[in-house]
Amino acid sequence: MVKVLSFRFLKMEWWGIFSLGFLVGLFLLLQGTAALLENDKQALLDFVNQLPHLHTLNWDANSSVCKNWTGVGCNEDGSRVIALRLPGVGFNGPIPNNTLSRLTALQILSLRSNGINGTFPMDFGNLKNLSYLYLHYNNFSGPLPFDFSVWKNLTSLNLSNNRFNGTIPSSISGLSHLTSLNLANNSLSGTIPDLLLPNLQLLNLSNNNLIGTVPKSLQRFPKNVFIGNDMSLLDYPVSNSSIVSLPQQPNTKFKNDGKLSERALLGIIVASSVIGILGFGFLMVVCCFRRKKEDGLFPGKMEKGDMSPEKAISRSQDANNRLVFFEGCNYAFDLEDLLRASAEVLGKGTFGMAYKAILEDATTVVVKRLKDVGAGKKEFEQQMEVVGSIKHENVVELRAYYYSKDEKLTVSDYFSEGSVSAMLHGKRGDNRIPLDWETRLRIAIGAARGIARIHSENGGKLVHGNVKSSNIFLNSKQYGCVSDVGLSSIMSSLAHPVARAAGFRAPEITDTRKATQPSDVYSFGVLLLELLTGKSPIHTTNGDEIIHLVRWVHSVVREEWTAEVFDLELLRYPNIEEEMVEMLQIAMSCVVRMSDQRPKMCEVVKMIENVRPTSLENQLPSEGKTETSTPRAAATPVPETQSDSQ
Repeated sequence: MVKVLSFRFLKMEWWGIFSLGFLVGLFLLLQGTAALLENDKQALLDFVNQLPHLHTLNWDANSSVCKNWTGVGCNEDGSRVIALRLPGVGFNGPIPNNTLSRLTALQILSLRSNGINGTFPMDFGNLKNLSYLYLHYNNFSGPLPFDFSVWKNLTSLNLSNNRFNGTIPSSISGLSHLTSLNLANNSLSGTIPDLLLPNLQLLNLSNNNLIGTVPKSLQRFPKNVFIGNDMSLLDYPVSNSSIVSLPQQPNTKFKNDGKLSERALLGIIVASSVIGILGFGFLMVVCCFRRKKEDGLFPGKMEKGDMSPEKAISRSQDANNRLVFFEGCNYAFDLEDLLRASAEVLGKGTFGMAYKAILEDATTVVVKRLKDVGAGKKEFEQQMEVVGSIKHENVVELRAYYYSKDEKLTVSDYFSEGSVSAMLHGKRGDNRIPLDWETRLRIAIGAARGIARIHSENGGKLVHGNVKSSNIFLNSKQYGCVSDVGLSSIMSSLAHPVARAAGFRAPEITDTRKATQPSDVYSFGVLLLELLTGKSPIHTTNGDEIIHLVRWVHSVVREEWTAEVFDLELLRYPNIEEEMVEMLQIAMSCVVRMSDQRPKMCEVVKMIENVRPTSLENQLPSEGKTETSTPRAAATPVPETQSDSQ
């Protein structure tokens, strides 16, 4: 008996020691993580305090480096700084030693378009996790680093438009992940090493002092990436270059007959002149045509969904205007970055065309080019300031805007999963994952809270004006999140009456042309009906009959509450009939014809919360809680994405 008790006592003692050790280890781990972030923070402060700069940064030692500091990005758990983007800040001087090199988790570093000078920082060898390095348009000089193999993860390297000299290190050949290399407009000399880079897609070595010939490993690139050097490109493969064939030398017969030689020469001159004139005329016609086609933001091959990266805004844009960012936004790009960004057309909506723009540091945003803006600059800016001040997890945050005489742009986060409209009404097939009832509840409560928050802004007078499923997205917690806030009030008029708008807009909009908070409630009611029925606000039957969703639901409800209303995809889930019926009642109260009989959005929120009070309240924060932003989803192409495309 004594032995058994002793064994149990020892077992409990060892378990206690193990538990204590685990807690101590966890505590030390958390302390270590906090210490690493604090070290990163101090390294950034040392850097900015020791390097003179023209523009003030909001780097406050007492604020969170991961949430509030301009240009700083952290990993998902907020334990380390992994991105630093500070283009055009006005830095002047060499990078101080032992500052940025202490950011050992750094993956993205962009210091382009500054006045940084001195040699390439040798202590950058400590940044072994670097994937993207952008130091172009500075005044760096001296040789390039000898050993690039320390940055094994390097994917994109741009050191162009500096004063680097010396040779191109052959160690670059060891960067197996490298997809983009730009060393143009420096003073590099010597021959080009044989760079065996199978993943390299973009290369520019132009305008240096390079000599010799192009190695075979790089002859897949066009001739113009090597021009402006002391290299012989005469033997460069014609198929990969734009070299025009040189005229053949005249044969002996032409040389012996002086008159024939002169005639041949005259014929060549005349033919060349005619071809030149015709070519110039053709070029002028093409330029005029393209000028018309490219007059605006992100022009180009819209039917294919992409564009020329160098032509993102109208040629007549006012150079004195700039992107205006809102407080708390940690993006650090400028209008020039958008000019250089690759872009994809997402869709045309009520208030303009939307584009997915991928910047050089892989930041992905949505740029909307607004059309028919009736507000002047002051009124436009005031409205943008109101909208940009909204920080709520169920409202897509407006990051920046741009105003000039010819262009009005808004910039917001990109959501790769697409809109609720795409999720509900996209192609239905074997590969499609249907939205379950739980997800639809989350969409409804999130969107309701977002709109309620919008209605509380500007002294309780702010109106969304364009509530519909194509302007609702899922945030990081998979709850509804509302975009395109407050644009209706700055337009010359509410969009012209079109069939696609009639389905979600309140009846009174047809007469007044003015959106109101009650009309937002009506539009939200249509969203609820879409979630319940799986049908678009306006759709057609097999017999091409046009059906208005609200009218159709009214006709079914007048007969009886029947399963005909609900989406067939929802009928597979058990024990949700009562919740669906209750949600249908809420939707019907929102879409009543008389605007003064509709509930307020704050009341709608409470009604939806009561559909499943325990579950929703446990999973959602209280209405008073706000967050600085909704985390962006990964930047991956999708068939239908962020645009109010209905």
